[in-house]
Amino acid sequence: MRAILSGLHHKKNLQELELELIDVPEPFDDLAVTFLEKQTKASITIPISKVVSAQVVRLRLNASDLQFPAEGQSEFSWELYLNLQQQNTRGLIQVESEYLSDRHQLTLTSYYQLNSDANGMALFNMHTEQAEDEFAINAINLQDDALQVIGPSRINNQPITNQRLVLKNVQADSSAEWPITHMTLHGLFTGTIPLSDLAADSTQQLFIRSTVGNQDLEQRVVLAKSLAGQVTQAITVGHRLVIIDKRFDNGIRVQEMAAPTLPQRLANVPSKVGGATKLLSMLMDKANLFYMRRLFKRGHRAFDQPTLIFESFGGRQVSDSPYAIYQLFTQLYPGFTFIWSIDRSQKKFCKENGIPYVIRRTSKWVRTLEKASFWISNARFPSWVKKPNYVTYIQTWHGTPLKKLGLDIENVSMPGTTTTKYHANFVREANRWDALVSPNDYSTRIFRSAFGFNNQILKVGYPRNDELINSTREDVTAIKQQLGIPLDKKVVLYAPTYRDNQFAEKGKYTFELPFSLDEFRTRYGKDAVLVLRMHYLISNALDISGYEGVVFDFSNHPNISDLYLISDMLITDYSSVFFDFAYLKRPILFYPYDYHMYKDELRGFYLDYEKDLPGEIAHNETQLLDMIGDKLKTPDMSDNQKFMAFYQRFCSIDDGLSSLKIVNYVVQQIEKNG
Repeated sequence: MRAILSGLHHKKNLQELELELIDVPEPFDDLAVTFLEKQTKASITIPISKVVSAQVVRLRLNASDLQFPAEGQSEFSWELYLNLQQQNTRGLIQVESEYLSDRHQLTLTSYYQLNSDANGMALFNMHTEQAEDEFAINAINLQDDALQVIGPSRINNQPITNQRLVLKNVQADSSAEWPITHMTLHGLFTGTIPLSDLAADSTQQLFIRSTVGNQDLEQRVVLAKSLAGQVTQAITVGHRLVIIDKRFDNGIRVQEMAAPTLPQRLANVPSKVGGATKLLSMLMDKANLFYMRRLFKRGHRAFDQPTLIFESFGGRQVSDSPYAIYQLFTQLYPGFTFIWSIDRSQKKFCKENGIPYVIRRTSKWVRTLEKASFWISNARFPSWVKKPNYVTYIQTWHGTPLKKLGLDIENVSMPGTTTTKYHANFVREANRWDALVSPNDYSTRIFRSAFGFNNQILKVGYPRNDELINSTREDVTAIKQQLGIPLDKKVVLYAPTYRDNQFAEKGKYTFELPFSLDEFRTRYGKDAVLVLRMHYLISNALDISGYEGVVFDFSNHPNISDLYLISDMLITDYSSVFFDFAYLKRPILFYPYDYHMYKDELRGFYLDYEKDLPGEIAHNETQLLDMIGDKLKTPDMSDNQKFMAFYQRFCSIDDGLSSLKIVNYVVQQIEKNG
């Protein structure tokens, strides 16, 4: 017996769900659907209201009933179960889904969406506490000399009236509006702004004005997903260039400027040559990959001397826990052979520091990996890398999980894979690991479930954090001097996560700081400096010129622990860096400026973000800048009860000897294997 969610209809202010029944015996007199909320385990049972046929039934509900007062909870995810209560058949059948809906705005601050989990089971997701001044659109494009916007024209199936598109000129502090009259699909509008109407050499933000009930509104237009696949550049008849991009808060910005001249276009010819070079390079990479696969299939015999291979972040760095283990290993057991697997970009660093290395994806790299005794890495090796039986693979991983991982990601939206394939590859790779390092019981449970991991867990803490526990005041001073940080100023570290929706197009990522550097400098520049640690994909998009001596960009500094040690406080959002920074018992401030949109549209969290964090949450720029001053006055969090409860849960097992414990584990394996 099966039940499948196959449709959604709107009946006045109610929602009507349609279910397809397969092999469910009649009669249907007592059929009902039970909704089970995943987090609270609350349940609501609603009877089937209409039998369309022996295969199709419907039920009506008020979506507002699927939200209820719950401390700190603003998102509700309901599973559906067909409730059979017939004479000879009783039980629950979980409802599958073949219907995925767009978001349906219920009120100005709440919406619902029908979805499915990784196993294809139906979910009714209710989202509340949405910002009242935001209006989410479906798409935005530059087409036929006009800016075209497509978005919803109804709230809870009631029409939004008097809708107008508005552009506000950032420089001139002025605005202009265009009426929306054209409706496309049911519940959607299409609005256009002629590009000839745009002010010359301007930067403008997009808003929408409308009337909902008796309320006149002006809302900032937002687009939660990326701009990929939409037309974001156009040259007008008057030879003007128009560009659409997204701001840090997912708002839409429209820029108008002079189009490139002929000499400027000719100057871009080398980039086309560069494109051909990239294509050739891509083809060579594919050929090399084929060659690598063949090399791994050849038989190899282990080196007579114990040989340890280290790799960090796929060879992009010589850092993190593998580096901490390597440094201690070379001190205690210099007679073993140690080799780093690196990208070519790390050759200079290795040569300057006397670190033996092998370049990834070379024949020597294949031979070295295949003949080694141990692999120690903080990320996954490619699936085509063959692991011999005599190799012990130690996975240190690279952080305490906040965002969901592996099997726990219910819907994988990355290009080139499906949820099922992604999960299968994750489990296959994880179970090549002979031992996995864990920093606490919380992580151990997640690693077991998210990785499908059945081998040995080494719950010893992360070796990279030994430095945080063992460093002295003199060490901190030396790091500041090395980095050029003034010794007489406080240090504020800003380390946000990378957002999936910052992807613009292949090879290009966007980023804009979500607070004013001018305001930071005005309020704190005399007594403090700001250190930026951004994701490597978007670090090149930063421009901090004009803020020398106040703002420092250390996004590419190889050792983030150095930045923790010199910092008096941390500002982050969804990055797991706060788990490590908490070892120092210094204040942490959370600034999730797009929390609801990030949580709704991207990945979920393991922790309750609104309850379990070791610090306060700033919801807007004003709160953030005020709280920075408060936090800098409280340099030690040892007396903060909530912070120390977090510390005991996540940091307490690490005694500064994690690296030594891993070294001892490896040596025991060597001795055991002779």
